[in-house]
Amino acid sequence: MLRSLYVRDYAIIEELDVEFGSGLNVITGETGAGKSILIGALKMILGERPDTDAVRTGAKKAIVEGIFDEAGIAPIREALEENEIEAREDVIMRREISASRSRAFINDTPATLDVVRRVAAELIDLHGQHEHQSLLRTEKHRELLDNFGSLGGLAQTYRDRYREVEELIAERNNLQRRREDLEERRQLYEFQIEEIDAVNPQEDEEDELEAEERVLENAEQLYESTARLYDTLYESTDAVHDQIVVARNELQDLARIDDDFAESLDEIQSAQIIVSEVAKFLQDYNARVEFDPERLSTIRERLSELERLKRKYGGTLESVLEHRREIGEEYALASDFDGSIEELSDKISEAQARLSDAAERLSEKRREVAARIEDAIEDELASLGMPRSRFEVRFERELREDGWIALSDGGNADEDGQARQRYEAFAHGVDRVEFFITTNVGEPPEPLKRIASGGEISRIMLALKTILAKSERLPILVFDEIDTGISGATAGKVGAAMSDLAQYHQIIAITHLPQIAALGDGHFAVTKKVAEGRTKTLMQRLSGEERAEEVATLISGADLTDAALENARELMAAGGDGAGEQENGGTGKRANG
Repeated sequence: MLRSLYVRDYAIIEELDVEFGSGLNVITGETGAGKSILIGALKMILGERPDTDAVRTGAKKAIVEGIFDEAGIAPIREALEENEIEAREDVIMRREISASRSRAFINDTPATLDVVRRVAAELIDLHGQHEHQSLLRTEKHRELLDNFGSLGGLAQTYRDRYREVEELIAERNNLQRRREDLEERRQLYEFQIEEIDAVNPQEDEEDELEAEERVLENAEQLYESTARLYDTLYESTDAVHDQIVVARNELQDLARIDDDFAESLDEIQSAQIIVSEVAKFLQDYNARVEFDPERLSTIRERLSELERLKRKYGGTLESVLEHRREIGEEYALASDFDGSIEELSDKISEAQARLSDAAERLSEKRREVAARIEDAIEDELASLGMPRSRFEVRFERELREDGWIALSDGGNADEDGQARQRYEAFAHGVDRVEFFITTNVGEPPEPLKRIASGGEISRIMLALKTILAKSERLPILVFDEIDTGISGATAGKVGAAMSDLAQYHQIIAITHLPQIAALGDGHFAVTKKVAEGRTKTLMQRLSGEERAEEVATLISGADLTDAALENARELMAAGGDGAGEQENGGTGKRANG
């Protein structure tokens, strides 16, 4: 929802600060009062480039700022995160325009116009200039169709199958691109594999060899030291073990006299056991010491071979083993390249069969939904004064010999399961979807984007929005003089349709018709006055009798009559008096501009 719009020094607006509410917000005013300037200001925060006369005469720059309550929408959050813009509970869009340049900000962070347009496209749909009408964008039609028919599950299944084929084909293409390179490297890999395998290094082997080398290099020291230690602890006449035994015996005598020596006796007995075990270990070790120069030479040669491999292949034994694994895989691939390609091709064929099945089921459901939409929109157009309109949802497929999707004629598989045609696979399905319409008898339907009449466009958009309202997420709709070329009963129907649509979307509508103005949940009047030799545009929120007078003015013109006032009150009463006039939606104060 557009919560507020602030404009300063834009065209003839000096300063304007208006708060909008939910539901239907109507804006009225005489021709030339500045309603189109207000729409122009709104377009600035949608990312349009400003006119050269956008800045009010005498001012340094113009400022337009809109605050929206839609920060939680996933595409908006993604756009903000991608551009390192803080995501908050609301979205603040601001443009600053000077004679030489303009700057854009989102949540007080500078942003490019492309980013501004991307975010704005998720927030607001402005009907009056084609570039802001989402329904005139062909790529939007398929999305609306899926939303209306609740086809999200089928569409997601198709996208998953599409990505599966896409990834497999990318893998095969990458493999084919590498073929020549692999062939060139095959001999090198073969040489390296033979060189490494000839040494046959093992994981952790180096550490084990280095430990054994240290022992063999120091065999004499190990032998002499262990023998000397064993003699000291156990064999000599004053051996440590014997002295501990003497001390133990004395402590035993003392412990018989006084229990306080019991703990010391236990400890010295433990010491005796430890010394005995250490002496036994030294004796066993001494007996095992080998003087083996031949083994030492073998170890040194092995370590030298490992060192040579390390210098060539990464500096560590781990890098040598990893390199061997990698070139082994590459060599196996180069040796059986055709087999690998064939295996991938089989996987692609299976994935394409699954994609074709998903495409067929999605296409069938889309066509069923399209038929329902066509009938509903034609009925809605008739109620809006366009009874001879024909609306069509058209599907187009693109034949392609190497297409990923295989279907028989008519989109149904033959009895034997063989497909007769192959089609281009798009990221969203096998069909392109586009809305066509004609409002004149005898004229063939044309693409929706070619409609020329501004009033016709707005009513068609209103019909489409009304039918698709519950399924379309876009929250804010702006209709710029949707009443062009209509009056009487049709105007009442247009107003009723807009009022119904306002249950699902915030609507801001500029209108000259009392039938529409009377239904507003909020009503704003735009006027123009001259003060201190300057023309200013003013915008005032109306309530109560002010609204009745404004609606009456739309009925009778400048000469306000009692009959027009009574008629205005009746129109407002018939519409529920604007659903309570949104008394809490704004201040009702006049903003100078």
